[in-house]
Amino acid sequence: MTTEGPATRDSPQPQPSEVAPPRATGGAATRVDAVYFWVVRVVAKVGVIVTVWAAIATGAMLVHGHPAYLVLLVLTFAVSVFFAVRSWLKRGVEHRRHEVLKGILIVLSVLVLGVVAWLVPSSATEPALSAMNSDQAVTVSETPTEIVLTPTGTISDTGVFFQPGAKVDARAYAAVLRPLAEAGHIVVIPKQPFGIAFLSTGSFAAARSEHAPVTQWVVAGHSLGGTVAALDAATYAGQTPEPVVGLMLYASYPAGDESGLNADVLSISASNDGLATPAKIDASKPSLPPDTQYAVIDGSVHAFFGDYGPQSGDGTPTISHDDARAQISAASVAFVNSFDG
Repeated sequence: MTTEGPATRDSPQPQPSEVAPPRATGGAATRVDAVYFWVVRVVAKVGVIVTVWAAIATGAMLVHGHPAYLVLLVLTFAVSVFFAVRSWLKRGVEHRRHEVLKGILIVLSVLVLGVVAWLVPSSATEPALSAMNSDQAVTVSETPTEIVLTPTGTISDTGVFFQPGAKVDARAYAAVLRPLAEAGHIVVIPKQPFGIAFLSTGSFAAARSEHAPVTQWVVAGHSLGGTVAALDAATYAGQTPEPVVGLMLYASYPAGDESGLNADVLSISASNDGLATPAKIDASKPSLPPDTQYAVIDGSVHAFFGDYGPQSGDGTPTISHDDARAQISAASVAFVNSFDG
């Protein structure tokens, strides 16, 4: 006589095809949890790829640019690696609460990656890189936040503070501005956080009293940098000590009405500029003082005001970059020298 347990005769044995799939860990996971699980994996992996690409594309600017972008890249890379490793080590989908918050964090992560990619700067090229070398006429010093070109001979009491264009290497303006230093003027070029001039609005205020024997300033800038320079001119024109006596715009114009500015103004533009077009320069004239001087570099383009390669949306040049640079430098030197009389 044999003894049979209740499951031996009455309960069917599971067949191989009926084995249940692996269960989600952490409770009853939903389809939303599964989507979140895979989205985090993908976004984290993309984050690693984007930050590595941005670092490679930025190149020497990681060392020569303002440290803010390097810090952003390092933090974004570290967070991306953490979540990438964490998500790929998980064996299954877990049920999680706060689904709305999770969605917001994912969207914010994607936006941050988009900003990281968009902020990749335009790096300086020759002859600007060679112009960064000191010689018998000019001493070039560089810190994490600024570049200073100092004449080795007699120094004028008129200094130049120049704001770079958006996302452009500050070194890219060394060649076009070096003739000003050779003419005896201290030239200060700030390194803007993330390459955005509006994030560097306090840099001129900090530099005003730090560069003896300068007692008066010409503020200048290219493109967006010129817009910020116009704001500095409006703030410090007529003030003592170290007043702003001049404003120099490279392919730029003010954001507001500066027609009553108590300072001389020089606007240098390019006839073939596809960004600060001749039409935009003409339309901005009522925003500048009536005695503003205008110089147009015939055949030049927006990117010829620095040395950083072609720029998206720009026009087509009909003169050489060297010719345009020489004309821009000559007009700048004549304007700044006029304050030494």
